[in-house]
Amino acid sequence: MRKSKKIKIRIIVIIALAIIIGALWGFSAFIYDDSINKRFESYKPLMYKVEDFEGLKCTKYEFPSDKGQMLAGSLYSAGENQKGIIILAHGYGGGGHNSYLDSINYFAENGYYVFAYDATGNDESEGEGVGGFPQGVIDLDYAISFVEESGNFPSLPIGLFGHSWGGYSVSSVLTYHPEVKAVIACCGTNSSSDIFEVGGKEEAGNFIGMMMPFVKIHEWMNFGKYATNTAMDGFKSSDAKILVAHSEDDKTVPIQYGYDLFYKKYKDNPRFTFLLFKNKGHSDFFVDGNNTYNDEFNAKFNKWTSTLDYDYKSEENKERFMKEKAEFIKDNLDRKSWSNRLDTHLFKQFVDFYDEYVNLN
Repeated sequence: MRKSKKIKIRIIVIIALAIIIGALWGFSAFIYDDSINKRFESYKPLMYKVEDFEGLKCTKYEFPSDKGQMLAGSLYSAGENQKGIIILAHGYGGGGHNSYLDSINYFAENGYYVFAYDATGNDESEGEGVGGFPQGVIDLDYAISFVEESGNFPSLPIGLFGHSWGGYSVSSVLTYHPEVKAVIACCGTNSSSDIFEVGGKEEAGNFIGMMMPFVKIHEWMNFGKYATNTAMDGFKSSDAKILVAHSEDDKTVPIQYGYDLFYKKYKDNPRFTFLLFKNKGHSDFFVDGNNTYNDEFNAKFNKWTSTLDYDYKSEENKERFMKEKAEFIKDNLDRKSWSNRLDTHLFKQFVDFYDEYVNLN
């Protein structure tokens, strides 16, 4: 009787654990999809325009990604006798590649073609949502293959440039494209699940640690090899020259999720260049810290909102305010000042890096 009772208790415990694990797994997958798998559109009134940059030329393309969804890409250039093609992978949450057009223009002015695209679920590309973070590597994989194999582009050495989500993507993708000559990865993580963990800690605290094994399984079930492949794996698979840049005060992607790991492993490796800053943050990492135009415009905008005769923060006035806000931006934004906030000292270092390494045989 006692043995039979013990067996029953064990069965009950096993069933209870299975229910708890299943519930936690399901909950983790739901939270991941609900918070990550969204569609992102650039805020049109503040979008850059090609004509904001004198001499910049743009040719648009479409190419398919893994599920047949069509991605919108553009080849940018300025001048002639380009030295290589830089493929740019944008960050997460702000729409497609448009917010990097000032960076694109700088590379184009300094002798490079730049191929930039909107990842799945962003701006002009198809997709109801981004799917998940490994999708960034998948889309970049297909973008590189499109540049190399479509016959639409000159046969030139390829460099990669990525920020945040794109920083992780340009590093991880090297596993599948070891032929890439040089990579600049800014504010990136080592793995796709790291990006979810960083945001999750702010919302759930230490509980996120219990969710992470299930998040990793969820990513693997949806994205296979791309989910388990890390930036470190990419570095190991390639002979590409790597520049890693990050800021100590980055709260969106803390340096321990990327820069610190890479520096510890590769600080003495001549393939790697490390740039660590103290106060460049994350979203404004490429903005010249001495440029005050953003603050000037925000001051003007705040002054305007103080003159409104209605509560612009209320839900009932939301549509009216968004329309009037767009008109205010159209009438008051100095597009020349807005499109010339780039930290050119930083980008000169980037160009020097590409000049030295992207043409290596």
